[in-house]
Amino acid sequence: MRQGRIASVMNVGYVVIIPHYNDSARLGRCLDALRAQDRAGVDVVVVDNGSTEPLDQAKAANPDVRFVTEPGKGAARARNRGVAESRAEAIIFLDADCVPQPDWLAAARRAAGSADIVGGAIDVFDETPPPRSGAEAFETVFAFNYKDYIERKGFSVTANLVTTRTVFEAVGPFTNGLSEDAEWCFRARAMGYRLALDEGMRVAHPTRSNWPALVRKWRRIVREMYALHRQAHPGPTGRLLWFARALAMAASWLPHLPKILFSPRLNGAGERLRGAATLIRLRLVRSWWMLRQVAGSEI
Repeated sequence: MRQGRIASVMNVGYVVIIPHYNDSARLGRCLDALRAQDRAGVDVVVVDNGSTEPLDQAKAANPDVRFVTEPGKGAARARNRGVAESRAEAIIFLDADCVPQPDWLAAARRAAGSADIVGGAIDVFDETPPPRSGAEAFETVFAFNYKDYIERKGFSVTANLVTTRTVFEAVGPFTNGLSEDAEWCFRARAMGYRLALDEGMRVAHPTRSNWPALVRKWRRIVREMYALHRQAHPGPTGRLLWFARALAMAASWLPHLPKILFSPRLNGAGERLRGAATLIRLRLVRSWWMLRQVAGSEI
């Protein structure tokens, strides 16, 4: 097994890669937050996935940001294109709907090279006034458990991740159609590269405001998780394991219920009850989707 190697990134430049698709308002907010930070020696590349929304306003407000187009759909392809379009040794991934904190870029530059892969913290915020909807309450409690992802599950989401070109080229590009951040990190760790958490590198991500938005998110995740599962467990055994996971998913709301009912992050009984109802509903829907996948149906 290859031992983790930390590439030197001193004086070799940095690139921030931001995939984007039809989310121009949030992209503008993201770039506004970046523009207020010290970007000396930092190349910012927005990779658009062929949006139908115009980007004229974002381009006019950010003349020093490079906008490139990746016609192949998928954030994985957009991120790969961003890497290919740059030459910097330190590669920093950020999502268009995230708001980097005022010291985020400075923290990311410090983190670059401190480990082979560094994942940062992701906080959540609501885009609508209180009280929270069920989806917002659910996401406030459960979305982006970044510490658990990095320290227990062994991956970091690419909404806030730093690595080096040396590591990226050795591991290879992101794989479209899978949970690409998890799959890429698993590949890297299997090669001996080290993953670390840097709590000082913080971004904020909006909660999904309603049930349809939450369903869109989780339908995509379940599809990608199943593709990753089938890659690791091909054949009948894989389907049997997924069937068992589907049954477990149907009951998984019960041990998580106290977490949302007693969360100090929620305000009042209404938010807690709406969040609990969303938790139960979503886990049952996910179980149904998984059972359909076992049967060979699309979700």
